[in-house]
Amino acid sequence: MFFGKERTIRDDIISVGKKLYSFRLAVARSGNLSARLSDSVILVTATGTNLGTLTDEDLIEVDLASDANRANTKVTSEAPLHYLIYKNFPQKVIIHCHPPLINAYFAVYSDVKALTFETRLYLGTIPVVEQDTPTVTKPDLVVDALKNSNLVVIKNHGVIAIADKFRDALYLIEALEDAVRIAAAARLFKKDILDDIDKELKQEFTSDAAYLMFSQEHIQAIVDLVNKDEFIAAKGKEMDLTLQLAIKLDVHNIAYTFTFEKGKITNLSKDENAPFIISAPADVWENVFHGAIDPFVATMQGKMKLKGEFAKLSRWYVPFSRLFELFKQVKIK
Repeated sequence: MFFGKERTIRDDIISVGKKLYSFRLAVARSGNLSARLSDSVILVTATGTNLGTLTDEDLIEVDLASDANRANTKVTSEAPLHYLIYKNFPQKVIIHCHPPLINAYFAVYSDVKALTFETRLYLGTIPVVEQDTPTVTKPDLVVDALKNSNLVVIKNHGVIAIADKFRDALYLIEALEDAVRIAAAARLFKKDILDDIDKELKQEFTSDAAYLMFSQEHIQAIVDLVNKDEFIAAKGKEMDLTLQLAIKLDVHNIAYTFTFEKGKITNLSKDENAPFIISAPADVWENVFHGAIDPFVATMQGKMKLKGEFAKLSRWYVPFSRLFELFKQVKIK
């Protein structure tokens, strides 16, 4: 018999397994699940199990600190991937499954067209990694991709989603399966899909200068680009983009506040006195400025922290998406 926290976690694993199977995101004996019991102990599904009919006997306790326990041959063949993810990330659950539409789509295309604001907001750019065998034998590639997104596609294989709760990991997979369904349906009507927002977001600006990240010169160069941008100016005026937004580099405690007035940045101050503050460690900001992470998506997935009400900030999603696109146009050293 199991009680307390462990009983709850076991029930959660069994429940999400049934959902994955009923949603046809996992079939037959495919897919695997795991969850933390503590910092060093996890529960992981046994090899050859059906996720839709899991029982307590199918869930194996593994001590990540013990080589003997980690070598248990009864656990899923993907266990080394689970172990490495828990070693590198604080998240508490992992879902690995083989959604049919996602697998079919990414076997043909390298990325998914974001045709809804929900796809842009919750998913952003989905990393896609390749493997050479049916079992993931290059888990380091998956771990690197998870640094940019809590959801990763393994081409010709399936997906990995990490979160603190199974429902949030499942939501990511459902959202991508739905985005793929929408993109596939849209291509039936028109193969070359490109809307006006995407055209604006794909404009390129080039500069030979490179700046130290979060230096005054770096942030000022961003301000100069923003204030020259016709798209932000038009959308900022149309949507009354008037607020203060701060960006903060954690640990170093470096912060800048942008004062927007109808889309124009009228003041830049080196502080964090703003109703909205986006903060993150250096490695995350570096990926933002390189264009590998969308701050909206990173905030939704917990890779960046937001002080302030997300619902209020998201009303300016379109101009801020352009702002974040401009971030990567200013090169950093």
